[in-house]
Amino acid sequence: MIKKDKGAWAWVPILYFTQGLPYVMVVTVSVIMYKQLGISNADIGLYTSWLYLPWVLKPLWSPFVDLKSTKRKWFLGMQLLIALALLGVGLSIPTNMFFVTTLACFWMAAFASATNDIASDGYYMIGLSEKKQSFFVGMRSTFYRLAMVTGEGLIVFFAGFLEQKYGDNTKAWSLTMTMAAFLMLALTVSNFLAAPKFETSSNITIQRPKGFLEVFTSFFKKPGIGIALAFILTYRLGESQLVKMAAPFLLDEVGKGGLGYSTQQLGILFGTVGVIMLSIGGILGGILISRDGLKKWMWPMILSLNVPNILYAVLALTKTTHIAAVTATVVFEKFGYGFGFAAFLMYLIYIAEGKSKTSHYAIATGFMALGMMLPGMISGYMQEWLGYGGFFVWVVVAALPALFLLKFISYPPEFGKKTSESDA
Repeated sequence: MIKKDKGAWAWVPILYFTQGLPYVMVVTVSVIMYKQLGISNADIGLYTSWLYLPWVLKPLWSPFVDLKSTKRKWFLGMQLLIALALLGVGLSIPTNMFFVTTLACFWMAAFASATNDIASDGYYMIGLSEKKQSFFVGMRSTFYRLAMVTGEGLIVFFAGFLEQKYGDNTKAWSLTMTMAAFLMLALTVSNFLAAPKFETSSNITIQRPKGFLEVFTSFFKKPGIGIALAFILTYRLGESQLVKMAAPFLLDEVGKGGLGYSTQQLGILFGTVGVIMLSIGGILGGILISRDGLKKWMWPMILSLNVPNILYAVLALTKTTHIAAVTATVVFEKFGYGFGFAAFLMYLIYIAEGKSKTSHYAIATGFMALGMMLPGMISGYMQEWLGYGGFFVWVVVAALPALFLLKFISYPPEFGKKTSESDA
């Protein structure tokens, strides 16, 4: 018989790295790719933000994942589909209609990735005891973010290397996306080997919803759900815009207000110090929450997510291109991102507590995705209207609504804190 928490050190890191990779490929790497293939900032902001839609709508089909088959079979199937979709992107780039065809492939990857998220998160919540979830929230967040840094760091660096080698951005990005497809396939095989089949074990009690109506009505009847959803929608209001325009800012020419960095330099920045600081921030966040509970760290963590955005505004306003200043900005932004996101994940787990937690978590993260999609859609237009300096000032101001709402949301002060019993 398979018990809860079995082999968690093996499957949690791989599962969440695999969850993060397609997300970063669709949401972030696509931005850099389209920038290097000549697409305008306005079109990049608009069309790539629409790719968030599957994460917004995923609650609509999350009950199917709960009711049909096992979470393990769902995420393995979706991961294979993502690999095929990324291969489609790589093969479509050299074509005459590359923008339309690659967007279509990214859409396929986005829907499969959103479904993979539902299954992976459900598997996590079923397979780990509640006492262990707070500890591993830092681990899962770290490996999720490591996957993101792998995408915007190592994969982008590889693309920049190929750009210089061939002098042909189209060929470089076609080969890069094909390589990413094979990486996704390798991760799928790794999950097949590492993830235990505990959903058929008598030791695991799985609560399944009776139907669609019960799932949604029970979620929206939760106490204080209105304020909670407003907080979820605004928690990443600044970051959702910064993440769309940070790469174009670093890549654009100095004459256009950018920093004039190369694709390869961008990859090195995100793939070295970014990886280290993101890991430290995410792991530290999970440890502190499991030690002290969510309440003590919510305020510092939401500040850590938003305060580093000021440094981007300083770079843009002072037109500083020095590598030390840019590196320091990336260091603080990545650490703050990892540290601050741990609290957000734990709050989403709290919102999903109770019956149908897999579907309720999908609904909560759907609202999180909506909070990323809508601001991201206008980010390119805001940047073109305000310039990079004004845009990053606006990003800093966008943190205020979540800080205001923080005092109105309620949750158990020690939620996520390990007890001496769980430490045993």
